Amino acid sequence: MPFPFTQENAASRQRLEALISDLTEDQLRLMSHDGWTIAAFLAHLACWDQRHLHLIRRWKAGGIDESPVDPTAINESIKPLCLALEPRVAAELCRMSAAAIDAELETVPPDLMQAIDESPNHFRFNRSLHRNGHLSEIETLLGR
Repeated sequence: MPFPFTQENAASRQRLEALISDLTEDQLRLMSHDGWTIAAFLAHLACWDQRHLHLIRRWKAGGIDESPVDPTAINESIKPLCLALEPRVAAELCRMSAAAIDAELETVPPDLMQAIDESPNHFRFNRSLHRNGHLSEIETLLGR
């Protein structure tokens, strides 16, 4: 049985893949008002999807432990790394990370999902919430 977030994650991943396939090198290098290029936004999405992937695998193997998150500190810490990546590498990491976390989330047992929801950890099973926000930012930057 699919989880409630399955269709939304798949739709946002398809939206992401379509956007990535249409982006030119120049577009990937477009800079937002706060200093993130489109490629860096994509790398940022990859980082957060990878964090979620790591946590799910760790929790499946050893049970849930605390994983506090300070989004601002993390985002500002990874920003130079995201900006340093070659744009196509960032785009491919984003595509691969989205596919990997979406596939992994489909294997989470319902009891583990409930335990994660009840834990103090900030964890979004619905990855589309994060993806779609940044995809809309990117589309605005592109004038779409």
